[in-house]
Amino acid sequence: TKPHPKLHAPDGKTGGVYEDASQGREPTAASAGSSEFAGTEVGPKLASLKSKLRNGLRQFPDFPSPGILFEDIMPLFASHALHSSLIEALELQIAHAFGAQTGERNGVDVIVGLESRGFLFGPTLALKLGAGFVPVRKQGKLPGECATATYKKEYGEDVFQMQKDAIKPGAKVVIVDDIIATGGSAAAAGSLVHQLGGNLLGYVFMMELDFLKGRDKLDAPVHTLLSGQEEAL
Repeated sequence: TKPHPKLHAPDGKTGGVYEDASQGREPTAASAGSSEFAGTEVGPKLASLKSKLRNGLRQFPDFPSPGILFEDIMPLFASHALHSSLIEALELQIAHAFGAQTGERNGVDVIVGLESRGFLFGPTLALKLGAGFVPVRKQGKLPGECATATYKKEYGEDVFQMQKDAIKPGAKVVIVDDIIATGGSAAAAGSLVHQLGGNLLGYVFMMELDFLKGRDKLDAPVHTLLSGQEEAL
C-alpha cells in the first residue's frame, strides 16, 4: 500500500489531519519508551500479546476523506479473544511500568479514562486491578462541582472536566487512553489529577503516533503497548 500524505488518529481527538504520515511501521513487540522483560516469564508473554493485538488492528485508507489513513481499534473489542488479550496486556504493562504486581495487589488506586475511547477498556482494566475508575469528560457532561482543564487542539481549544470528589488526595493514579497523538488531551487529564491531589504514576496508551512527540507534553512516565504510524521519509 502506498504511503498516505495525511493521517487521522483513531478517535479524531486531535481535531484534524497531519501532514507527512506514512501507513506505519512493521509489527513490533515493544514501543518507544516501553522496555521489554528480557529473560523473564512476563516479557515473552507480553510480547506475544502485543503481536496479537497488532495483527488485530485494521487500517482504512482514504477514510473519512481522501488522503487520510484511519486506524480502527474496534476489532479488538469485537473479538472476545482479542479483548481478553488487550486487558491482559495492559495489566502486564502496568505491572512492569510501575514496579507492581499483577491483579488486585498492584497498588494502583484509580484508573482514569479519557473520553471517549478510554471508556471502552478503562473500567474493565480497573476491575482487573482492584482499582476504581474515574472518567474525564468534555465540559458540561458531569454533574456536581468539577475541576476544569483547557487544552489546545489543532483548531481552537477544548475543555476537560473531572468531578472534584472523584479522586482522594494521595491516591495512586494511572491515566489510560487508546492513543497518544499530540498529547494535549492527556496533559489536560494529568492536570485534573494534580488539581485533585492525586499521585499520578504515569500514562498508559494502546498506541502512539511517535512522530507527533505527544509524550513530550506529559509530566509523568509514558508507556505504550504499540508504536503507531511514523512520519514518511
